[in-house]
Amino acid sequence: MVTPLKKHTIVKKHTATFKRHQSDRYKTVKESWRKPKGIDNRVRRRFKGQIAMPKIGYGNNKLTRHLMPSGFKKFVVANIAELNLLLMHNRTFAAEIAHNVSSRNRIAIVERAQQLNIKVTNANARVRTEA
Repeated sequence: MVTPLKKHTIVKKHTATFKRHQSDRYKTVKESWRKPKGIDNRVRRRFKGQIAMPKIGYGNNKLTRHLMPSGFKKFVVANIAELNLLLMHNRTFAAEIAHNVSSRNRIAIVERAQQLNIKVTNANARVRTEA
């Protein structure tokens, strides 16, 4: 079992999604964030009690950005050739088999990953055996 090079504690400064102002009020205003630009807008003027706007201070630590809870970063793999790229980085990155890979190729990728000592996050996906 391969372990990550360093296990950092992941601290997320802001986990809730930033919702668009008045998206709860009108059906036509979707939830995806848009910066308010009105001259009298309470959110843009940062009045007390209004929803927060995204800003650079909410960014995560550079060391723990894109880290999964296991301590690895994700690398999407579609074939064995792409898996070989992780040969020297098997303590930093974990392979994730792409969604459109057939079950026969998945089995080959998982076998090669075991030889190279690479962690595969979705190794059990679409590999059922007949009982």
